[in-house]
Amino acid sequence: MSGVQSSPIITIDGASGTGKGVVSQRIAKILGWGLLDSGALYRVLALAAQQSQIPLESEFLLSELALQLNVGFVTTEIGAFPLILLNNQDVTDTIRAEIIGNAASKIAVFPAVRRALLDRQRAFKQPPGLIADGRDMGTIVFPEAELKIFLTASPEERARRRYKQLKEKGNDVNLSALVAELALRDQRDRTRAVAPLKPADNAVCIDTDHLTIDQVVERIMSEAGKVFSSKS
Repeated sequence: MSGVQSSPIITIDGASGTGKGVVSQRIAKILGWGLLDSGALYRVLALAAQQSQIPLESEFLLSELALQLNVGFVTTEIGAFPLILLNNQDVTDTIRAEIIGNAASKIAVFPAVRRALLDRQRAFKQPPGLIADGRDMGTIVFPEAELKIFLTASPEERARRRYKQLKEKGNDVNLSALVAELALRDQRDRTRAVAPLKPADNAVCIDTDHLTIDQVVERIMSEAGKVFSSKS
């Protein structure tokens, strides 16, 4: 895919449980590109707010915290999700807890918070290219991206996947409660005033309900081949 601009971007957006995280990681590794897990920034901010006892309803205090957030990303290998540091402490696993994910969804509705984190996300755009995983990568953060993917899956399938993932990590979770939590998170993400969860106008939408990870990756690589071969 040489011959395109020095820092091409593929955005992969979708709700929780659509598979965008592992798919993004696989695509980044195949291409040898950088990887942005944008949701991690909101999760780190949620954790920092919890540690600082900042109310999740305080947009001003949260945005101020976001501007001075001492967060670091340590890349261990190409295409792998980086280790995530908060105040030089490894919080990679901590921020994956459901309570942090729900808190991140709540603070993500605030325009001032989103503005505070925007430049941090855009700074990930570096050669040879970037795979950006999130909810508004193709619509707000990288509207110039050459290829925009939007993954979907039914609420039931997404809850089942998340349940399996959490169980494998030793978490005690309830499937019905997980379905309800995902529904609430979807509602917040889709109806927020700023950067709601939705596909970009020119996004390729892929329903992952009956597809394996490998099949989704194959489909995206096929789309990438069409886009970048035409630009070479």
